[in-house]
Amino acid sequence: MSNKSIIAVVCFVLAAGIFYYFSQDKMDIVAKKDAECEISARVSIVGNEFPAIQTVGAGAKECTGSEVTANLTADHQKINVAGMSSEPAEYTSAIVANTSIVALLNDDLIRPLDDLVKKHGQNLKKNQLITIDGKVMAVAFMANAQHLVYRKDILKKLNIDVPKTYEEMLDAAKKIRASGLIKNPVGGAYKAGWNLAQEFNNMFIGYGGTHFKENTAEPNVNSTAGVKALEMMKSLSEYMNPDFLTHDSNATNAEFRAGNVAIMNMWGSRAATLVDADGVSDEVKNGMDIAAPMTVGGGKIPASTLFWDGWTVAKKISDEEAEATFIAMTNAIKPSIMEDENIRKQAVWLIEGYKPTDAARGVFAASEMKTTPYPMLPYAGLMHSAIGKEIADFMQGKETAEKTLSDIEDAYRASAKEKGFL
Repeated sequence: MSNKSIIAVVCFVLAAGIFYYFSQDKMDIVAKKDAECEISARVSIVGNEFPAIQTVGAGAKECTGSEVTANLTADHQKINVAGMSSEPAEYTSAIVANTSIVALLNDDLIRPLDDLVKKHGQNLKKNQLITIDGKVMAVAFMANAQHLVYRKDILKKLNIDVPKTYEEMLDAAKKIRASGLIKNPVGGAYKAGWNLAQEFNNMFIGYGGTHFKENTAEPNVNSTAGVKALEMMKSLSEYMNPDFLTHDSNATNAEFRAGNVAIMNMWGSRAATLVDADGVSDEVKNGMDIAAPMTVGGGKIPASTLFWDGWTVAKKISDEEAEATFIAMTNAIKPSIMEDENIRKQAVWLIEGYKPTDAARGVFAASEMKTTPYPMLPYAGLMHSAIGKEIADFMQGKETAEKTLSDIEDAYRASAKEKGFL
């Protein structure tokens, strides 16, 4: 695969395909009866710690015959490349999204799965197969997007309509604070680094921005859309916990559970189980609701991005380990797990037999609104990293939006030149 080529996902349709997938009769492959999982070589998994991914890890560990281990951590993106670069690879599988797979592809660390799909993939559907340059490189098991999560009881009490735009969200935040009900009513995963960059990406796209000049790896964030995105993020942050630059989705959700947040942009994969934790008041449980992603600046497309999550198989391992890994990971997403209501609630699953829960409607809405898929470009990760490193100073009032955007482009160019993209 050429590093400078755009990575095309052929068999998985995000923007239009998620809703279609769930609204049609079962297609192509009839799930075979689940069989016991027997493997003959080690399996070692790295991935995020989200509940749905914990379920996948647990499903792989059901296999017998050899050891299955899982390192599921919020730091997975910091360790998966290094862990799959050794000879042999420390991890035989990385659970990735359409963001984090790029780094593995760029370093040629994962293997094509076509032969293993043919041999062991009878329960997989065609639109689970992430095909890149004509080869299956990952198996998707869930769809995701960020959308509005809010306290309907608080909005109703203050006669505030459910926000459909970030401008309306900002106005709602002002009214909630003024009422004295919640001091810092806005939640957001604004932790400096990956999370902060993703919030910028959402807002930037909503304002009509494009990260790169057309058909090139040249940066394009230092623009009017970039300035507007930063300014809106700064305005919203004034209604967040003062420690917002340390808040990832876990911390933001904890604030919501505690009753300290009334409106927030949150991942669909977290919405269904958001208020299931111990100690959450009935007021918060009964008051929580979900809505579609918001737009911004008069734009028609959501200020959000569509994602898939799936698993890969390492390249620098034996064929026996690769086959064992494929078998174990396929077992982890077998159709029978959809019979468990608690598991169904954890995600918008791309698994045969999934019946959408009410909590899935935010991701469905994102699909119907033609939310932009996160760009799977070989240099997109470099831009994401540059954004995450440079925005914090602006959010703290230490530099202008224009200077921040210039710094982002400079940091990106340095990395892109080093990698040979520019």
